[in-house]
Amino acid sequence: MPDPDDASSRSESAHDPRVELSVPGGTVTGMGTEGGDLAGRVALVAGATRGAGRGIATQLGAAGATVYVSGRSGGGQRSEYNRPETIEETAELVTAAGGRGIPIRADHLVPEQVRELAARIDREAGRLDVLVNDIWGGELLFEWHTPIWEHSLENGLRMVRLATETHLVTNHFLLPLLIGRPGGLVVEVTDGTAEYNAEHFRESVFYDLAKNAVIRMAWALAHELRPHGGTAVALTPGWLRSEMMLEHFGVTEATWRDALVREPHFCISESPGFVGRGVAALAADPEVARWSGQSLSSGQLAQVYDFTDLDGSRPDAWRYIVEVQDADKPADATGYR
Repeated sequence: MPDPDDASSRSESAHDPRVELSVPGGTVTGMGTEGGDLAGRVALVAGATRGAGRGIATQLGAAGATVYVSGRSGGGQRSEYNRPETIEETAELVTAAGGRGIPIRADHLVPEQVRELAARIDREAGRLDVLVNDIWGGELLFEWHTPIWEHSLENGLRMVRLATETHLVTNHFLLPLLIGRPGGLVVEVTDGTAEYNAEHFRESVFYDLAKNAVIRMAWALAHELRPHGGTAVALTPGWLRSEMMLEHFGVTEATWRDALVREPHFCISESPGFVGRGVAALAADPEVARWSGQSLSSGQLAQVYDFTDLDGSRPDAWRYIVEVQDADKPADATGYR
């Protein structure tokens, strides 16, 4: 999605830290709400300044990982967003959560900066276990309901570059470090599942292409990583309560339900920590390779790994979108949280 609580929707076994749940092809033992112990693991969350990237980095830290966080807003400089969030703040959140956060300012469209980022991680940590590509930056470039011949070509092409070229550059320089030992995980963050996007036009040619390309990228990466014991997945959050989304509705994380007056379907929204817990669960799963090449969602992973959002709910946004929002039914998250 562009960038509520019903306790009855939670699993009856939510208090059991390890529980077998059904998944395609068999069962898996849930890892609990903490997502497992990642002490000693090293991660890079590229695009961790705000939103899903910040939530993912923080939850990896909560599981004990050392997390390098990169982005353009840091070191006293701001990106074209001109927003106040910085990678230094994200690193502090990682450390406060129980991990070790290390900020590195980098523009992932500039190969030399990403090359140095990879070299620094190699020098300091000597390994990389988890790579999260959450680089985006296209919200201010996106023109809603505008056909390609009317959409700004400059903005559209930059949006595609920000969404895809940055990921390609990052993978090029960081994967040699990740494949140094078996078990490495790459998470390509996008908007929408492969199933949903295959049947729904995502508002504009540029946006549709950008978000679907990332899903395909994860599928292709899975093929190249498999001989090295690595795994790649595409992952989408639901309707994310990012800093920009909260600001758009004039609410905070504590008061987000006030936005329901303006947009009732916001009842299915989730905090950035929810998708973060999903990534932490994947990273802690010794059998994560079974997901390789697949398109996943935060709500789907919550059911499998038995974790909740930070408020104890378990939103299943993409099921809600199909069954309620797209079906033009009145907003009602009962049974979807």
